[in-house]
Amino acid sequence: MKAKGIAVVLAAGQGKRMGGTIQKQYMDLCGKPVLYYTLKAFEESEVIDQVILVSGKEEKDQVRESIVDFYGFQKVTQITEGGKERYDSVWNALQIVDKMKDKEESYVFIHDGARPLVDDSILKRTYEEVRRSGACVAGMPVKDTIKIVNENLETEETPDRKKMWMIQTPQVFKAPLIIEAYRKMMAVPHSHVTDDAMAVEMVMKHPVKMVEGSYKNIKITTPEDLKIAKVFLK
Repeated sequence: MKAKGIAVVLAAGQGKRMGGTIQKQYMDLCGKPVLYYTLKAFEESEVIDQVILVSGKEEKDQVRESIVDFYGFQKVTQITEGGKERYDSVWNALQIVDKMKDKEESYVFIHDGARPLVDDSILKRTYEEVRRSGACVAGMPVKDTIKIVNENLETEETPDRKKMWMIQTPQVFKAPLIIEAYRKMMAVPHSHVTDDAMAVEMVMKHPVKMVEGSYKNIKITTPEDLKIAKVFLK
């Protein structure tokens, strides 16, 4: 029997770098909201059984009516409100997963709502890997040379590019593993934790495997990203 796949889609960010008054996940992308494409990918994937959508407190009714209900996304079973920081939003969703009877046999796919170009091949690759290792993240090798600089913007180190990957989402984990990692992390100062894999690595001392994502799997962060996404879609 296939283990249950639960997607946590994060759509509570303010997107200040985009400018304007509309949050990036609701901006128009080829005639539909950015978030539509993200949810559509999970809706159509055979490895995903359920979606927990995390939105801003003031947007819950709007996102349900204008996106979830309007486009008929049946797998979105709950919409919960986000927190002040990304990890607060993830924890809000994980507490819902923690109450599920079948959580022991489930996998959690944590994904940015502003990554609308995730595709089913990425979801399947991460699903297969998490079944083997219990924790994995999508990503791609960096194309450019990376420099580490000090506070004066002076270069201090040039890491080996062959070892450098840019991290994407989804980040996928056995449900009990990521729930326990967050439970422990939320009990201590953790502002330095920037993604879910870091919580599993640091708190649980559990290795996280890299899985090939896609160079198209970009996060909409700036107006330029929106233009690039339009090109990929067309």
